[in-house]
Amino acid sequence: MKRSYRIALLVLIIVVGFVVMWGLLGLKKDTKKRLPEARTKIVETTVVQLGPVQTKITAYGRVTSSQPVLLHAEVAGTIEQGDIPFKPAQSFLKGDLLFRIDDRQARLSLNSMMSDLMTALATVLPEIKVDFSDEYQVWQDYFNRCQFDTKIEPLPETNNPKIKLFLSRFNVYKLFFSVRNLEILLDKHYFYAPFDGSIISANMRVGSSARVGTLLGEIINLEQMETAIQVAAEDIQWIDQQQPVTFTSSEIPGQWTGKITRVGSGIDTRTQTIQIYVSMDNGPVTPLLDGVFLEAHITGKSIDKAFAVPPKSIYEDGYVYLITDGKLTRRVVSIIRREPNQVIIDGGIGNGDTLVVEVMQGVAQGMSAKSKITATEGKGQ
Repeated sequence: MKRSYRIALLVLIIVVGFVVMWGLLGLKKDTKKRLPEARTKIVETTVVQLGPVQTKITAYGRVTSSQPVLLHAEVAGTIEQGDIPFKPAQSFLKGDLLFRIDDRQARLSLNSMMSDLMTALATVLPEIKVDFSDEYQVWQDYFNRCQFDTKIEPLPETNNPKIKLFLSRFNVYKLFFSVRNLEILLDKHYFYAPFDGSIISANMRVGSSARVGTLLGEIINLEQMETAIQVAAEDIQWIDQQQPVTFTSSEIPGQWTGKITRVGSGIDTRTQTIQIYVSMDNGPVTPLLDGVFLEAHITGKSIDKAFAVPPKSIYEDGYVYLITDGKLTRRVVSIIRREPNQVIIDGGIGNGDTLVVEVMQGVAQGMSAKSKITATEGKGQ
């Protein structure tokens, strides 16, 4: 009985297995194989138009005065007050007396020498009146114009050797040049501003005693500023000194324009850069501050028969994708210059080519593709 039951159960299992297998085989035959549909990739493109492309160079530098001046004492004496306080950060205008050094001794020496010159002229005038009456009035008028505490005028010119002999015999020439020398010495007691600017440092104060050679302070010209820019060595070949340079700053608002005045001839071995100096006019609307850090935008030389594309358009540093007959085509190109915001191509593409200008992933040559502009136009129709 048990044996018959087992046999029947085994037969039932085999029959059920055959039925299930037959059903699965039938299901497999009825199921059709589904192939993935070919999709068209929509991408951003641009149409190539070869022509002149302006290169651009970005660099950085600090503003300095184009005319810093160190003030040294050439005479000794006590420092006295000028038109403005001689203190750091004090602004001044051209012609202002910054300070002066006690000039009493120098002025007295000058007046004493002027007195000697006038005495010599008074002695020689009667001789000229007797022997050279036609020139007497010229020398008399010159004598009358000689005054203390005023700049001496040049001696009247004469080609008469006898008059020159008279003047030399009475030491007129010697005394005249001695007066001129003392006038120069007196001028060294006064420090007038040669330009509009500011006092950077004041090493001596009013009332201090200055000796010859003492550093009294430093002033800078705020009318003419200069920026030393560090430009990468490979960018020097693209510099066009005739083009303007535009500056901006993250520290102060405004925009400034300058002109390249000098290009360095040596490379900084640490940074592999070359110094370029740009002169700038400091306007009253947005004045520049000495030492401020600026970003320079230099317009470089133009490249003919070229085309600029975004850096993301370049794949593996040497090729681009084009859309040709609705399919992606890989094209090796010649790159003449790379910049932060553009790559300039001068070979490998031609006018009318449709060039992909976006980053693509998971694509291959021959894949179906369409420009976003074309796709949009198709939808509109």
